[in-house]
Amino acid sequence: MASGVVASVLLPRFACAAQTYPQQAVTPPERATIKHVAVIHGPIKSTPPHATDWGVFNAGKGAAAGFGTVGGFGQARWAEDWSDIVNTPPEMRRNDWFNRLKYIRLTDKGDIWLSISGEERLRYIFENKPMMGTAGKTNANRVLLRNQYGADLHIGQHVRAYAEFLYGNAGGSNYYGYQTGVQRERLDLQQGILEVKGHLLGAKMGVIGGRQVFLDAPVSMQSARDIPNVQQTWDGFRGYAVWKSFRLDLFDFMQTNKLPTDVFSDGTNYNARMYGAYSSTALPAFTFMGKKSQIFADLFFIGYLFNGSPAAIPTTKTGGTEAGSTRRDNIGSRIWGNAGPFNMSLTGVFQGGEFRPAKNAGPTRAVRAYAVNGVASWNPANMPGKPSIGIQADMFSGGSYKSKDGAVGTFATPYFPLPYYNDVTLQLTSQNLVGIGPVIEASPLANLHMKLHVPFFWRQSTQDAVYGTGKIYSWRNGLSGGYIGTIPQTQIAWNFAPHWTWTHDIAGFAASQGMRRAGARGGVFYMQTMEFKF
Repeated sequence: MASGVVASVLLPRFACAAQTYPQQAVTPPERATIKHVAVIHGPIKSTPPHATDWGVFNAGKGAAAGFGTVGGFGQARWAEDWSDIVNTPPEMRRNDWFNRLKYIRLTDKGDIWLSISGEERLRYIFENKPMMGTAGKTNANRVLLRNQYGADLHIGQHVRAYAEFLYGNAGGSNYYGYQTGVQRERLDLQQGILEVKGHLLGAKMGVIGGRQVFLDAPVSMQSARDIPNVQQTWDGFRGYAVWKSFRLDLFDFMQTNKLPTDVFSDGTNYNARMYGAYSSTALPAFTFMGKKSQIFADLFFIGYLFNGSPAAIPTTKTGGTEAGSTRRDNIGSRIWGNAGPFNMSLTGVFQGGEFRPAKNAGPTRAVRAYAVNGVASWNPANMPGKPSIGIQADMFSGGSYKSKDGAVGTFATPYFPLPYYNDVTLQLTSQNLVGIGPVIEASPLANLHMKLHVPFFWRQSTQDAVYGTGKIYSWRNGLSGGYIGTIPQTQIAWNFAPHWTWTHDIAGFAASQGMRRAGARGGVFYMQTMEFKF
């Protein structure tokens, strides 16, 4: 996909896991819990439901334009455009009570109108040995509740304002990880943007400023962080331009500082910045094996500036880390799309920059890291269950915790890679990691989607540590060999009623002998999600 969010061909239909009911022609609940990933099955030139017309960049249910998947309900709710409901026959519009909230005229001409969105999500998570047994808990039970509501105000054709409010609560038994603002959050502004847009130089152009979810990056590097209650948002601006076969996105953001303290207390984290440009070119469409095909070529630069614990690097001492600040310059490209029934995605990133030890405790070190990510799948036509059979392979470079003045070789992903891309349990992340495994998906019923992913993992460098999401494990010289283990994971998503999705994620970590000898523990993970969305 042109954007990182339309990610891997690994999950060709998970963004629309739950399909619409025949009688619900107006507001189909078109996606299940795994909603961050989509690919094309041919060049999509028609506009997805309730989305802006981006031409060929409507691929991936609208996400190739860089704003995340849409297809009815979007990852970023401001990416939805419900103005098309005006042309829906009244009798069909009345089939869904919530349609009356999607297009509220504020003037007789209808040039100023309002759209209301909402989400209620209840999530239960059980882990018997969380974080490979290092979380200090056994049989942890977590219950998460998220209330999220937004209002989208359109003022003519060129101005739009969107505000979204969130409240998150969390409980359970033997729980952990609630000290930050990503689970428990008092009522606060989750997103608040002002967009000015129009046609210029033959392109659809716009500027979006304010607090927003940003998804125009490879999912192996960044996501909306949707497993916890509070999504990752950014304060800053982006400018976009979309031509017939080329698009460009420029951005500069500071991370939103999530504080579970007072109402409307979230501010800007000036210690975490992301900036850069993402471009995508739609190559000429063609026909392969009798099926329309489309390939996209992307080029991007994404810069990171961050410090604190995410910037720390491991040292030789067991559990030791060196604090500091770092700049990471990510230069990458991606080729993705479909050729007949085959889908593919290949991404390569070189990560340069520098690491500065805190208090000038040592020399400034260069960064020389890289990542290569590939996914391929086969989607046989006219088979029961609409199966997809694929394989995913990834390599994220590692360095050496023994080095004190050489280049830092560990690939950094400070802004939360998509968990569903590699590890839904969050025990591993996209650093010093090699992974490969099959991916099988099927939709035996129109409203039921199933997925199985069985990745096997190794350390890319045996001189580097094992990394989890926001965590550097303490094991160092006690590790033997590079093999970490396998994390088989499956998901069942059932769209049992309009607007409702019930999802089950089941995974297990089978640690290698070397990891067990070092102190790691295998375990099971179960996550159940009930979501209501309009």
